[in-house]
Amino acid sequence: MRILLVANTLPPTDISGVGEQVLQLAAGLRELGHEVEVLGRGEGGARGPKVLFPVMVLPAFLRRWRRFRPHVVQVHESDGALAAFAAAILGTATRPRALLVALLQVSYVEEIRAVRPLRAAGEIVGRPGGVERRFKWLKAPLQVVLGCLTAWVADLVLTPSRRTASEVARDYQVDEIEVLPNVTGGLEVAPADAGGDAGDGFFLFVGRLRIRKGVEVLLQALAGMGDRRLELWIAGDGEHGPYLRQRASELGLDEQVRFLGRRSASEVRALLARSRALVVPSIYEGMPLVVLEAMDAGVPVIASAVSGIPEVVVDGETGWLVPPEDAAGLIEALGAAFDDPEEAARRGAGGRRRVDELYRPPVAAATWAETVFGVAPELEGIT
Repeated sequence: MRILLVANTLPPTDISGVGEQVLQLAAGLRELGHEVEVLGRGEGGARGPKVLFPVMVLPAFLRRWRRFRPHVVQVHESDGALAAFAAAILGTATRPRALLVALLQVSYVEEIRAVRPLRAAGEIVGRPGGVERRFKWLKAPLQVVLGCLTAWVADLVLTPSRRTASEVARDYQVDEIEVLPNVTGGLEVAPADAGGDAGDGFFLFVGRLRIRKGVEVLLQALAGMGDRRLELWIAGDGEHGPYLRQRASELGLDEQVRFLGRRSASEVRALLARSRALVVPSIYEGMPLVVLEAMDAGVPVIASAVSGIPEVVVDGETGWLVPPEDAAGLIEALGAAFDDPEEAARRGAGGRRRVDELYRPPVAAATWAETVFGVAPELEGIT
């Protein structure tokens, strides 16, 4: 079966969880014997900057359609709305009819709600900056419209978690949504040196530095650890970077917090392998790829119990779950991982087993094929 995957952000041009999932799924589907092509930006794909992808992908998509003649087109995120419309129209002229699938990682309605002040113990510890306010009032509403249109024309809508499925169903007015979890382990990543001296182990945050990631709450928790002098490494950049550096200094954490800036996928994996635990204090997520990467590395995860995270991280078995914006809960979880390395290692090993069982590309590909054939049984057996 010929499958065309369309995505705006793809490695190595972009460091993107969405883009990596596209490649992970492609790897799994190829293992099943399907012919898979990926359409993104750059040579042979959409021209121009990322922001123009929703429009500029259309000519590239039409060229790829004529050459490849896919049986299934899958668009990732709302940036593929126009390609989805084109696929819906062109697909009616094929026999069997080409199937249109939309995989939506998040609800942009929830993304809008997550642009708000952060609180810890009743105190505001962070506020959205100008970039995020513009996102909330300008870009995100357009993404909601594009997401709705994509979901409405699709024959099948997928999300990476049950929680995200319920959000998309409510916010985009979609009746039926299937779940296709994110995966890891299907791509070869060149080894990299994380740099520096790991010492006795550090806690690691990975992600874009923006308000919904909750880093301000994590810094607040770190400052409340008393005699425990935990070391936190922060890998990522973003609009909140300067403020977070200032905030860490105000809290007296200059010697405990290291800002690493943006790191490649291989560097992130090297950092994970040396870390004591991954910390994900977000107030909203889809299903973060870095959580799966940490579990794959045998590293326990300390995370907010939001969005799809509790469907992956099992409290007491693969890590610690805490309520969002709960500095006291983070202090307790960080302290437990710091004080009992053997327990942390046990939970890390449990995470590795869980990834092997549920979150590998062959598992996702098999689930994808079963779901697609359930919607379009006439595609089963096509070679």
